[in-house]
Amino acid sequence: MRESRGWVPAPRLIRSRAGSAGTTAVRIAACAAILLLSACSAVQLGYNSADTLLRWRGEQYFDFQGDQSEAYAARVANLMRWHRANALPEYAKSVRDAARRIERGLSRDDLVWGYDSVRGHIRTALRAAAGEVAELLDQLTPAQLENLELRFLRDNRNFEKEQLAGTLEERRAQRVKRSVERLEDWVGELSSEQLERVRRYGARAPMTAEFRDRERTRLQRGLVEMLKAREAREQLVDFAVHWDRNREPEFERANRANLEEYFSMLLDLDRMLTPAQRAKAAQRMRELAEDFAMLAREIR
Repeated sequence: MRESRGWVPAPRLIRSRAGSAGTTAVRIAACAAILLLSACSAVQLGYNSADTLLRWRGEQYFDFQGDQSEAYAARVANLMRWHRANALPEYAKSVRDAARRIERGLSRDDLVWGYDSVRGHIRTALRAAAGEVAELLDQLTPAQLENLELRFLRDNRNFEKEQLAGTLEERRAQRVKRSVERLEDWVGELSSEQLERVRRYGARAPMTAEFRDRERTRLQRGLVEMLKAREAREQLVDFAVHWDRNREPEFERANRANLEEYFSMLLDLDRMLTPAQRAKAAQRMRELAEDFAMLAREIR
């Protein structure tokens, strides 16, 4: 089994959007799909344990009881069967395509394609997951909803510690460190010139943690209101698929600026790659594609 920290090295797209605590109802059921660019190690091991993780996370947030637990487990099993048969083959195709693009040299169109492909895969998985869990979530009791709100408060405190602590300079330095780790996982050790280009990205790209903190709260509030009104069957799919709708305009502008800076960095780094670095990145993509294809062939 090979370790993977992600697909095309990307900003925290999934964690800041699909992984927001406001979409926990769907994130729990769909997190297996996020293996495409997750920070999990050992893709096959992680995926084959995903049903256990999903059930555990569901119990944490919703405190399912008795028949609810059995119903949730059945919905997780349905989702995983769908995901293995339908989503994983698409992931494999996308990653093979990415390997070919890396081998020939990246263009901005390639980066846009990768970004859009990932978002498309995530939306498809979220649609399937929301459809599975919506009816069950309309049956939550007031005590279970209170448990959900308490979990959100805990998550928000953890987010504040992880993302908002320290000075702006310290947080930028942490972003550079994370970016270097992801890049080196794909291409090997970076040269001094390549490291300097990553540092320039860290210094220039907007910081968005404060926006994401407010967005988490907005989505959490929207989800809780939906569940209290017992409207998940009518609204949850749309809520999940369009997680990025109705954001603060300033947040949207900062996200676009951040993405443009990241694309610019990746294009510059692509031009700096040695033949060995390019070959390693392409090979890692092919290995990841084979992992997805192998998982899709397994019958569960």
